Amino acid sequence: MKAQGGFTLIEIMVVLLIIAGLAYIVGTNVMGSFNKSKVEQTKIQIKSLEGALKLFKLDNSFYPETQQGLDALIQMPTVGREACCYSKEAYLDGDLVPLDGWKSEYIYIGPDQTGDGTYEIISLGEDGVEQTEDDISSRTIR
Repeated sequence: MKAQGGFTLIEIMVVLLIIAGLAYIVGTNVMGSFNKSKVEQTKIQIKSLEGALKLFKLDNSFYPETQQGLDALIQMPTVGREACCYSKEAYLDGDLVPLDGWKSEYIYIGPDQTGDGTYEIISLGEDGVEQTEDDISSRTIR
């Protein structure tokens, strides 16, 4: 008599466990890389925004105030200090200030609130909560 071919329930379970383990390992590595790329993207954007802020200051002799925000880089401010020599091309390309890697707006704190004549740009990171470990600040990246 011939033995019938096929898989036992145990063999199928072992294969499923192996596949699940591999999926977990690959998924963990991919998600870790994906989050790391968002952090790097955000740092690069903050550096770009800093460059635009420096150009704004070069033209107008001051950094935008907090109430003027980063919008002062795409359109002439209508509140706060007057920008006497605002560039006709603005300071950023496009009509919108870019969002951070998690599609959230940056927080801008101008020299009127920092108390030291400079500014701070903050991304709240993945959790979107202020003053947590994953926040990214222009003052801490170099």
